Amino acid sequence: MTFAARPSEEQHELSSIVRNLLARRSDSVAVRAAAESELGYDPELWRTVCEQVGVAALAVPEEYGGAGFTLVETHVVLEELGAALTPSPLLGSGVLATQALLLSGDEAACHRLLPGLAEGTRTAAVCWAGEDGRWHTDRAAVRADAVDSHADAGTDAVDAAGGTEAGWALSGTATLVLDGVGADTLLVVAALGAGRVGLFEVDPGDAGVHRTATPAMDTTLRFARVEFAGARAVPVTLDAGALLPVLHDIAAVAVTALQVGAARRGLDMTVEYAGQREQFGRPIGSFQALKHRMADMLVAVETARSASWAAAQSAAHRTPRLPHDAALAKAWCSEALHHIASETVQLHGGIAITWEHDAQMVFKRAHATSQLFGQPHEHRRRLFRLLEQAADGRPAS
Repeated sequence: MTFAARPSEEQHELSSIVRNLLARRSDSVAVRAAAESELGYDPELWRTVCEQVGVAALAVPEEYGGAGFTLVETHVVLEELGAALTPSPLLGSGVLATQALLLSGDEAACHRLLPGLAEGTRTAAVCWAGEDGRWHTDRAAVRADAVDSHADAGTDAVDAAGGTEAGWALSGTATLVLDGVGADTLLVVAALGAGRVGLFEVDPGDAGVHRTATPAMDTTLRFARVEFAGARAVPVTLDAGALLPVLHDIAAVAVTALQVGAARRGLDMTVEYAGQREQFGRPIGSFQALKHRMADMLVAVETARSASWAAAQSAAHRTPRLPHDAALAKAWCSEALHHIASETVQLHGGIAITWEHDAQMVFKRAHATSQLFGQPHEHRRRLFRLLEQAADGRPAS
């Protein structure tokens, strides 16, 4: 199977529509106001992009109320959100939670939850990382215990959304939960014992759930710490062992779209500034040394975009190359954005480290996203292992 090497005409049009909308509704002032709000994003803007563009529905099959496209189209939108530095629940709810449900194979949960997520009228958050801040694919910090749902006559053991007895209780703590404070539904990765992990649906209003906002270096990303103390849960799948590695790769690839967008923003800001700032009677962009540095920034943006795009195609079509492409893209794009953010700050001079200037937001986005779903050195190590396995004729792991 072969894939398009570049965005199609329709995907270009989608990119243009989102870009123009964000230019009107998500300038620097709006971004900062949204980041400082209670939810961490602008709910009116989120409603607009969902209703007018259908961004949350793009990768959701039509039978679940979605548009029936692929993760590639979502990738296009994420890149534009990254370029505008716009806070939104698309990564946490529209990609991570939505794909977790689709990968689970639970049609009842998909029919119950995905229509609202696709419309953007509800959001969901995946509780996965533990105290070590890592998204493990073979274990979980939260523990799931089977309970007798009839033991307490005073407790309503019937799940209001699904109409089924929960029969499970969760205990433990999840950290770095994307948009976890305002999510309407929690999807929790929990250990079942004997090396097994499952995925559970939890009502965040349950008395056994406590959510706390977690400050982040990048103020446009909102995290939460979620503590469970006997919280009632409904199983989505009791065998998430095969789901989590794929979900981790999909999440890592989605992050690269935000990184490429931010890298493009850093380059554009720098080129514009270099054409305006004068030194020795001429724009600093006319000096050969700075031309070379900006040319290197352009190369970093384009190579990162190529790696990110290839990984998005693999994620959308679930190819055997997904682990390889995801590891390569996450490592490459993280380091490319680091380089571009550093150059953006340097070439803007002292103004770039002030709170009022957007260059510091690009710099913080670089550092924050490089940690999400695996650091560059972790993905490089994994990539080398995959290449060794391929050379030896062993299956990928």
